[in-house]
Amino acid sequence: MTKQQHFGWFLSRGFGPHGWARPYYEWGYDWQRPDLYQQSARDLEQAGFDFVLIEDALSVGITPATLDLRVRKAYGGPKHDPWTLAPYLFAATRHLGVIPTANPAAWHPYQAARQFASLQHLSGSRVGINVVTDVGSAHHFGTERLPHDAAYDRAQEWLDALRLLWHSWDEGALIADPVSQIYADGSKIRAVEHRGEYFSFDGPLNAEPLPAGDPIIASPGGSGRGLDFAGRNSEIQLALSPLDVDSIRAYRERVRAAAAEHGRDAADIRSLFVFKPIVAASAEEADRIVRASAEPSDATLLEVAEAWSSDLETDLTSLDLDRPLDPAIFGEHVSQGTIKGLRGKFDSFDDVPLRDILTGKARLTRIGDGISGTVGTADELADIIEALGDDADNDGLIFSGDLHPVTIHRTLDELVPILRRRGILRSEFVDGGLRANLDAF
Repeated sequence: MTKQQHFGWFLSRGFGPHGWARPYYEWGYDWQRPDLYQQSARDLEQAGFDFVLIEDALSVGITPATLDLRVRKAYGGPKHDPWTLAPYLFAATRHLGVIPTANPAAWHPYQAARQFASLQHLSGSRVGINVVTDVGSAHHFGTERLPHDAAYDRAQEWLDALRLLWHSWDEGALIADPVSQIYADGSKIRAVEHRGEYFSFDGPLNAEPLPAGDPIIASPGGSGRGLDFAGRNSEIQLALSPLDVDSIRAYRERVRAAAAEHGRDAADIRSLFVFKPIVAASAEEADRIVRASAEPSDATLLEVAEAWSSDLETDLTSLDLDRPLDPAIFGEHVSQGTIKGLRGKFDSFDDVPLRDILTGKARLTRIGDGISGTVGTADELADIIEALGDDADNDGLIFSGDLHPVTIHRTLDELVPILRRRGILRSEFVDGGLRANLDAF
C-alpha cells in the first residue's frame, strides 16, 4: 500500500523581496504587504501541505563588502521579521501550520515563551519554531560569537527554559468557571527560578496553558551535534540528502537513532528532505532543460557565484574562474556546512578550478537517471516521491522556493492531482492544529 507522506514549503530566502529580478515580479505583488503571502498560504493549504517554514537570518553582514554581497541582488537581505508575518498567514488559513525561524541569541526565554504561547492560542495550535544556532548576528546583540557546539548548548538551555515556562501552570490551574467566578487557582501556578549559563529569569509565565500541546519544534543541521539536538527536541528535522532510497534510509536511521538515545519514540521525529524540483511539461522538455545547463556560460557562473557569495559572506565574483579557490579566504564566521556545500562532490578545493565547482552548481540533472535529479515531469517526480515513501519509509519532503503564487503553481499544479490519486498527499485535514495533522499518519 502506498505510504502517505507529509509536505511542507520552505521559504528559503526568508521574508524579503520575493520574485525580485524574475519575470514574475511584474505580476505586481508588493512583497512588503501581506496579500502576496496570504494568497500563497491559501494555495498551499488547498494543496494539502502541512506547513510553511520561513527561513530567517538576523544579520545582513559583518563588513561593508559582505553587506553589499547580501543586498546587491537581494540574496541575503533585506529580510523582515518572519514572526510578524505569521499572524497574517494564520488569518488567511484554517489548517496550515506556520513555522518561523527563531535564534536563541535574539530572544530572551521569557519573552519568547510568552509570544509563542500567544501565537499558539491565536492560531488554533498551528505555530511551530524553527530553532537555528547561527552566531553571525552576535555583534547586533552585544554578545560574543559562540563556537559551534556552545551555540547548541545555548539553544538547548533556551528551549528547556521555554518548556519550563509553558508548563509553569499545573493541571487544574486554569478553571475559568463563570458559576464560581474563579478564573484560575494560583496555588497550582509554580514559581520558576532559572539561573543558567546563558540565561537568567524568573517565572511563572503569565500566559494560559496550551490546550493542544507545545508548539512544534523544527531544526536544521546535519552535523553530529545538529542531529543530536534534533533527536532530543524536534518533531521536524530539515534534512539535506541525495533523494535516493539508500541515502534517505541511512539519514533517517541516524535521526531516529538520535531520538532513541534521548528516550524518545523514533516515530515522534520526522525527517523531511528539502527539494527544489523543476517540473517540465514533457520528458522531451526536461531533456532540453538539462542539456541547456550542461555548458553554462560565464554569465551564468557569475550568477551562481553571486548567490553563493551571499551565503558564504565571501566574494567569489572577483576570483579567477580558472584557478583553484584558496579556502583561506573564508573567515571563521563562515559556516563549515556552507563551505562543504560549495565544494560539493570534490574532496577538497586543491587543484580544482573555481569554474568546475560553479559549473557543478549550475548543471541540472534529470529525475530518473539513478542520481538525485531535479528536472522531470510531474509523473516522474511523483514516481520518485512514491518510491521514497514505499522503499525508504520516507516521512515526506519540503519544497523550497519563494512564497509566490507563480512559484507555487509552477511546481504544484500538475503534481498535486497525481500525488492525491496515488494516495501520497492528504486531501483533507484533521482538527487540532499542526501537531494533530503531523500525528494523523
